[in-house]
Amino acid sequence: MTDNRKETDTSQEEQPPKYGFLQTIKAVAWGMLGIRKGKGHSEDFKRLNPAHLILAGLLATLLFVLGLIAAARWFIGYFTT
Repeated sequence: MTDNRKETDTSQEEQPPKYGFLQTIKAVAWGMLGIRKGKGHSEDFKRLNPAHLILAGLLATLLFVLGLIAAARWFIGYFTT
């Protein structure tokens, strides 16, 4: 019986630890910049938490849009005075 249990233990592949929220934000930032390598991308895909990924993507999108709005207001104010 112990041999059967050993087979099931060795047949299961160990899952790498999942990324935390800050590591997910880092992965999303590199992805938005487009400077992530293929190997790193596949590694991230295995380790990212889907809920963290969605939240980090929404947060990054919000910050990007707010940055665009701030830049547009600054340019408009700069050129109209």
